[in-house]
Amino acid sequence: MRIVSGKYGSRRLESVPGQGTRPTADKVKGAIFSSLGNQFDGGRFLDCYSGTGNMALEALSRGMDEAVCVDKNIKAIQTIKKNVALLQVEAQCQIIRGDIFSVLDRLSQPFDLIYIDPPYAKQKNALLIEQLRQHQLLKDTSIIVVESDEKDDFPHQIVDFVIWKTKSYRNTKITYYRKEK
Repeated sequence: MRIVSGKYGSRRLESVPGQGTRPTADKVKGAIFSSLGNQFDGGRFLDCYSGTGNMALEALSRGMDEAVCVDKNIKAIQTIKKNVALLQVEAQCQIIRGDIFSVLDRLSQPFDLIYIDPPYAKQKNALLIEQLRQHQLLKDTSIIVVESDEKDDFPHQIVDFVIWKTKSYRNTKITYYRKEK
């Protein structure tokens, strides 16, 4: 696993020991960011089930100003800390241990890009998007990206966000939401 592009392109990242996490494949990660415009001019990124910190660090590499990594697994948190230190982005990256639903009250500013990739069998994506809206963590311009099994279907509209597009990569589906215009 590595940073695909940007300031830290080609830098290798640590993996979480064991089989408890499923990092987003580099090919899928590259395709997601390419579909979002490839590079960013600032902004805030929220990785709701961060695992290795892979997606948040890719976002920072491509120009996001800040990233927040949330995970409840202690081994994942330790790995995120190692990867953040490896890239020396401690000042740009906040790491929070806990279930995403239990930490929403601790997040105070809205995000430009939200990445939701829970364990596939434990998805509560619609509820999470509703909670993000309720906690005022979404902007009118926010984009929400959901990674799931290709067989999963999600509502066309969740609160005031609608599916903008979907892409499949083998058995992985990426669903993009943005505010209805």
